[in-house]
Formats: sequence, C-alpha cells, structure tokens
Amino acid sequence: MRGRFISPLEIPMPSTVGSTPRIALYPGSFDGLTFGHLDLIKRGCKLFDRLVVGVAANSRKNPWFTAEERMEHIHLCTAGIPNIEIIQIEGLTVKAAVDHGAQFILRGLRAVSDFDFEFQLAIMNHEVMPNVETIFLATSPEYIFLSSSMVKEVWSLGADVSRFIPQPVLEAFERRRAAGA
Repeated sequence: MRGRFISPLEIPMPSTVGSTPRIALYPGSFDGLTFGHLDLIKRGCKLFDRLVVGVAANSRKNPWFTAEERMEHIHLCTAGIPNIEIIQIEGLTVKAAVDHGAQFILRGLRAVSDFDFEFQLAIMNHEVMPNVETIFLATSPEYIFLSSSMVKEVWSLGADVSRFIPQPVLEAFERRRAAGA
C-alpha cells in the first residue's frame, strides 16, 4: 500500500521566509456551507501558508446552489482570512491541487463511516499524483454530526438551522424558500 498515515507532528507548519510555501486544497461541494466546514477552513489556514478552497461539482448530489453561489457564501463567511483562495473545481480534484500549486489535499473526517470512502479516495489520488499527500483532520466534536445534507433536510422540514450554518447561508436558504424552491 502506497498511502500512509501522517502523524499531526509530521504536518509541516507554515513556512518561513525563503522556503517553499505549503499549499493545501480543501475540496468539497459546500452546498450549504456549515460551521463544520468553516472550522476546517480556519484550522487549515493555521496549518498551511495558503488554503485553496475548491468548490466541486458532485455527480452524486443534486446541489441547491450554483457553484458561483457556493463560492460567494464561502467568500462572505471567510472575509478577513488572508491566506485563502476560493476556486471552482471541474474534473479531478487532484489535478486541481496540482494546477493551484498545492502539495496537500485537506479532508475532514466526521466518523468512521467517512474514513472508508476518504481513505480509498486518498489512495487513488496518490496513485494519480504521487506528489500530492492527503491530510485528514478530525472534525471538532461539536460538528461531528453535521452535514450539509442533514441541515438541508431538517431545514426543509421546518427546523431552525441557524446554529449549524452561517448567517449568509441561512439568508440564502430563506431566499430559496421565498422563491418556492
């Protein structure tokens, strides 16, 4: 097996002057952006010189928001974070990583059920682009249950989701409701 687990002690801290900047791609559909996503973005920005947040199309999901809307949500919710770039991913995530100079792909793990899929994906990405490593961060405990799909479902059934998603995303949900979607 070519993939390996990387201890948190092995994750390079942001570089110092003169060294190669450490760049990571954090891909996802982000349909709707949750506080769990924001937590990983903020933590990733502390670990890397630059974090590229990649909004991807996911053929297995039916998005509520366009890629442009999702990028705008991320932009609004990360204002003030200086080392972030927001892009749209079309095609292979690992190719997008290379195209944007990323040596790492950052992925969050909520539960054991996430691990199986994410580990297989990390191995495949490593086979395609051996110079790109996947870094897994455990989700903060307060967000371990949180997924965009679940938030959308409970919101559709009338629940208050304001403690799960940032205000700009909540406003986008309400505009969706007002439009009859």
